[in-house]
Amino acid sequence: MNAYPKSEKYDTAELRSMMMGPNPIKLLEELMEDIVLPAGSRVCDLGSGRGLTSLFLAKEYGFQVTAADLWSEPADNQAFFRRMGAGDLITAVKADATAPAFEPDEFDAVISVDSYHYFGRDPEFLDRCVMPFVRPGGLVVFAVPGLSAGCHETIPEPLLRSWTPEQLDYIQGIEYWRDILSASRTAEVRTLRIMRSNKEVWDDWLKLDNEYAVGDRKAIEAGALRWMYFLAAVVRKLSQEGNAEGSR
Repeated sequence: MNAYPKSEKYDTAELRSMMMGPNPIKLLEELMEDIVLPAGSRVCDLGSGRGLTSLFLAKEYGFQVTAADLWSEPADNQAFFRRMGAGDLITAVKADATAPAFEPDEFDAVISVDSYHYFGRDPEFLDRCVMPFVRPGGLVVFAVPGLSAGCHETIPEPLLRSWTPEQLDYIQGIEYWRDILSASRTAEVRTLRIMRSNKEVWDDWLKLDNEYAVGDRKAIEAGALRWMYFLAAVVRKLSQEGNAEGSR
């Protein structure tokens, strides 16, 4: 049985070439198993990169998506969305996750795939930079890479074949993220789990011949996945009364 039936439609040479890390479409497909949002929901894809995940959210779930990224060019992403027949469902914007300029309560959900660990490790980040733009009862949902406990104290040699200690500091474990998310005054943690997506999403990435994938091969081929995994997180914004609204 195929664990990623929706992702099969995106397994083309063109779309594979646009990946910027372990297969984000498969990560997102698994991540969406943890939530239910109706078609037409307003969703921010935070750290959307070149737009693959935004395309998937729009076409597979019928969301109205804001593709927000600091490093990609909105015009290029918007042209890609139009070419893929989703230009009316997605708006590409340039946005700094640490200083976003969205409207209060604009989104039903903020979703982030393999990006949140770059900007969300400050315990104040969620309350200060994300929750103001999520409606009460809305969701923040993300997938990030994780490392087994103790890896930062004694870094396994295979990891150092591709990444420096400074780069590995962005990758933390499940208890680290539990502490970060539990510090929120405006949200409650609904899900925090280790994902099944790991080897397969890495295999898809390492098949590419761009310099970043080639560099990552050294660690993965040396056995780095013994210590690495992906985490899924779902948090819900509390109402002003301190209760999570809605049951979706």
